[in-house]
Amino acid sequence: MSFTLVDTHCHLDAEAFRTDLDEVVQAAQEAGVKRMITIGITRETSEAAIVVANRYECVSAVVGIQPNYAQEATPEDWDRIVKLAAHPQVVGIGETGLDKYWDFAPLEIQREYFDRHLRFSRESGKPFIVHCREAEAEVLQMLEADFERGPLNGVMHSFCGDAAMAARCIEMGMHISFAGMVTFKKNDSLREVAKTIPLDRLLIETDAPYLAPHPKRGKRNEPGWVRHTAECLADVHGVTLETLANTTADNAERLFEWGQCSGQKT
Repeated sequence: MSFTLVDTHCHLDAEAFRTDLDEVVQAAQEAGVKRMITIGITRETSEAAIVVANRYECVSAVVGIQPNYAQEATPEDWDRIVKLAAHPQVVGIGETGLDKYWDFAPLEIQREYFDRHLRFSRESGKPFIVHCREAEAEVLQMLEADFERGPLNGVMHSFCGDAAMAARCIEMGMHISFAGMVTFKKNDSLREVAKTIPLDRLLIETDAPYLAPHPKRGKRNEPGWVRHTAECLADVHGVTLETLANTTADNAERLFEWGQCSGQKT
């Protein structure tokens, strides 16, 4: 069996990987993961994401300000994000969106930054990554407003919404990405949602070092474990792992538009 996996969302700059990132990236490649996308959540982590992407040929970066950090962001931080987005290793904008679970930033400030990312995604031509936690209605409202400007080019990251929301996002042009939560034993409802996603709009991710999939739950997550999510979704869709892996990898490559990769940079 020959297959390619892509982890479309991880945080390789995280402190959890400080001492063994080389080994983590190598293990991922040995597990069939040919591309990892490391995501910024602040100005500093966006800069760090580019550093990591410069270090490994099979890592790309996404830059942005995550909603929980929107209140503390400065105008200079946003200006820096705009400049960083022009870097050749940067393939997307975000993560952005809305979060009503944590009370770290007023919703209006989150909305302002979400709109900035959506508009800048159109300006830059690079897809946007949406973080949504307990804010499905509000996120969908903003996506609908942006859709008035034309088809959307983005990803619902670590999707936990319902089938109706997923269907509407797909109608507007988006991709739906699932993380390790879809593998949890008691998460039948999310698997039912995943079953409704057309294979050509499906992506997989780890959100490493968070959200480790079953049977690794409770441990530090890492990109190589995206295979567990791929196996789960292959079963859900009634296809082989090879089909699921290669299809989602092709989807990711079309969306993020990177070139070929061969390993660690020298």
